[in-house]
Amino acid sequence: MVNLQDIHSLTDFKRNASNYIERIRETKAPMVLTINGEAAVIVQDALSFQHLQDRLKELEAELEKVKLQALQTEIRQGVESGEATPLDIEDVIRRGQARSLERRSTEQGV
Repeated sequence: MVNLQDIHSLTDFKRNASNYIERIRETKAPMVLTINGEAAVIVQDALSFQHLQDRLKELEAELEKVKLQALQTEIRQGVESGEATPLDIEDVIRRGQARSLERRSTEQGV
């Protein structure tokens, strides 16, 4: 989390970069740098940034699993309630292949 008390100007950061970098490495906390009094960039140590990226990828993968489970639940509920019927996957594949052939024939002008 960004500490709103750890805000510094880019100019001051450039003047004292080694001190600021050491503090960032020690605390593992990001620092806000401002330009003309407005937040411009966040400075963070590389390891903390990598951990953040790894966690983001994990959460995205987890979200995809949750979405798939929710979709499967909705489909199952639809089938059980009679609002939907299970598909014959072989029939779906045959129809898809037929449409693909039709599309190719149309594109080739046959």
